[in-house]
Amino acid sequence: MARPRTLRAGLALACAALSGTACGGDEILGVDGSVPIDDTGFEWGLPEGFPLPRVPADNPMSSVKVELGRHLFHDVRLSGNETQACASCHVQEQAFSVSAVRPAGSTGEVHPRNSMSLANVAYQPVLNWANPLVDNLSEQALIPLFGEEPVELGMSGREDELLERLREDPVYLKLFADAFPAATDPFSIATMTDAIASFQRTLISGESPVDLRRRGDRDALSESAQLGEALFFSERLECFHCHGGLMFTGTSDHANKSAPEIEFHNTGLYNIDGEGGYPWPNTGLHEFTGRAEDMGRFKAPSLRNVALTAPYMHDGSVATLDEVIDHYAAGGRTIAEGANAGVGSANPFKSGFVKGFTLNVQERQALLDYMHALTDSAFIANPAFSNPWPTGSPARRSVSATPHGSATGPGGH
Repeated sequence: MARPRTLRAGLALACAALSGTACGGDEILGVDGSVPIDDTGFEWGLPEGFPLPRVPADNPMSSVKVELGRHLFHDVRLSGNETQACASCHVQEQAFSVSAVRPAGSTGEVHPRNSMSLANVAYQPVLNWANPLVDNLSEQALIPLFGEEPVELGMSGREDELLERLREDPVYLKLFADAFPAATDPFSIATMTDAIASFQRTLISGESPVDLRRRGDRDALSESAQLGEALFFSERLECFHCHGGLMFTGTSDHANKSAPEIEFHNTGLYNIDGEGGYPWPNTGLHEFTGRAEDMGRFKAPSLRNVALTAPYMHDGSVATLDEVIDHYAAGGRTIAEGANAGVGSANPFKSGFVKGFTLNVQERQALLDYMHALTDSAFIANPAFSNPWPTGSPARRSVSATPHGSATGPGGH
């Protein structure tokens, strides 16, 4: 069966988008508290101050499409052996990330990278750790579904079988018809991935204590967290240069932007050969451009809900927020022995913002308190994002997989 969409192969076009390098350029919009409604009439229910996400013209939002996407996102029948769902890799209670260091797919194959949180993915103009070609959520869904390196959901070559599984469920008969009323046959890979993408765009998090303080609640942050905020946005620590703006990342987009901002950074996590090398296959943007200076450059993820998304870095090799602070305070990580031994602070391709700093005990705790204050408790408990399938349903036999490097939590991609 021919796929209706394929990932674009024009690297030159993608690399042209990398020119947007401003850090934290988001504007806080709509502060009057009005309910943003896009030009299709879809009510987003955005947090106060959040701009409308940019939505592809060929996949407009609708509530019925979102509900279909929620069912698909949590359905283990989207994997070859019916053991994993999208939600296996992106757990709501963990801000749609996963606690495995390097999760395993439905066949047990361990993945080279850690699962990135899907919180506020609607505002992300590129969607993977280092691939500049993946910039559309509908297209991105094809990777876990049909990808072979690594195998995630394991449906490569089984598109017809997948659609037949969905057609056999009366719940989907109604949901697909309602979501795509103009389609002669609403069941297709394109409609399925469009629905998943629509659901993912609604995973918007913006009700943390930090947000409440921005809106005028002076008591939302403790004194310690306020000190941490001042440190975070100081030139001494430089955190905000890569994790600034409304989304706490330098990579962002929304409907009111003239162009997306896209950044990739080398943080001195590795220097395995003394010349800036990163261990294969995680060489970052270099894998796609072949440029030496792109070795080890990865997207800086949003720090919203960061206390829930451990472990950290592209390969999950940093276990705790305390260790994250250690890494940046040292100006890069030193690995004393083993295959990845090297002095990351001496990496020639390291970002100039990772220069190192010192903190006293009070300041370290303050910075931790501020990062914990980025947790949105309502987001991780929102029933609109939860598994809609009843216990015992064929769609819900299991949403877990074998994690690698972690004793807790399900696996993911």
